[in-house]
Amino acid sequence: MLKFLKMEGIGNDYVYFDGINQNVPTDETFIKKVSNRHIGIGSDGVIIILPSETCDFRMRMFNLDGSEGKMWKWNPSLF
Repeated sequence: MLKFLKMEGIGNDYVYFDGINQNVPTDETFIKKVSNRHIGIGSDGVIIILPSETCDFRMRMFNLDGSEGKMWKWNPSLF
C-alpha cells in the first residue's frame, strides 16, 4: 500500500507520493489510474518527492495522461 497526500491549490489538485521512503511506480498506466476521477483518487496529476544529491529533495511531476510534465510555479506552494 502506498501512502499519499492529495492537495489542492488555485483550482488544481495533485496527488503527492513520498518516493524517498517508498518505491512509487512511474509508469503511464499507474499515473493514469491514480489520476482518474472515476476509478482512482482523481487529480490533475501526480508529483513524486525524491531524494536529491544537491537539495533537500527533488520532485517529478506527471500529467493526468501519464506523461512527465514540466514543473510549474504553483506546485511547490501546494507542498
